[in-house]
Amino acid sequence: MTGVATRVVIVDDEAMVRAGLKLLISSEDDLEVVGEAADGQQGVDVVFRLRPQVVLMDVRMPRLSGLDAAAAILAEAPGTKVLMLTTFDEDAVVDAALRRGVAGFLLKSSPPEDLVDAIRHARAGQGALDPTIVPGVIARLAAAPVVAPPAAELDLLTARETDVLRLVGLGYSNAEIAAELFLGETTVKTHLGRVLDKLGLRDRPRAIAFAYSSGLVQPGEKRQPSA
Repeated sequence: MTGVATRVVIVDDEAMVRAGLKLLISSEDDLEVVGEAADGQQGVDVVFRLRPQVVLMDVRMPRLSGLDAAAAILAEAPGTKVLMLTTFDEDAVVDAALRRGVAGFLLKSSPPEDLVDAIRHARAGQGALDPTIVPGVIARLAAAPVVAPPAAELDLLTARETDVLRLVGLGYSNAEIAAELFLGETTVKTHLGRVLDKLGLRDRPRAIAFAYSSGLVQPGEKRQPSA
């Protein structure tokens, strides 16, 4: 292993879930589970004490909900990345979590490799949304009123960065953007990283929201079907 492993805390009220997640994460050389908690309040205390880079947080827990625990953590330790985990895809819960500034939202039914990748992406500041959640998030953004385009902010982007942001707003993955723009996937990641930096956005979900609120993507606009 090269470099320092990403420190992870698991917060879930089910002991078997915590054990399974710990086993999965600990099998990766670049990830390390440094603590766990069985309820939201305990999770906040553990995170404040251990200061991990990434927290896996169940939504529904006793004493303090995952959403409230995430809000408390991000208020005190804004550099910590919180990934929400849940069994259900509920629009209100997803939106509430994203409003609190979490780095991502994953279903517990997600493939193990997606969870591991989400932790790495969160540590890198990229954010992560379960693919089954993305269409609903985009649909709700598309239905929202469009405000006047913040031209000054969009002018910060190059033409290629604008192209990438627009496709992100339409729900394209990095691989799909690469194919659409005839770029390498690594190049797409670089462009997206620069977009986030220039616009002061934390992650991909906020990039999607900005694409709609700026008028770059219009309500009702849909991605083109694959050839």
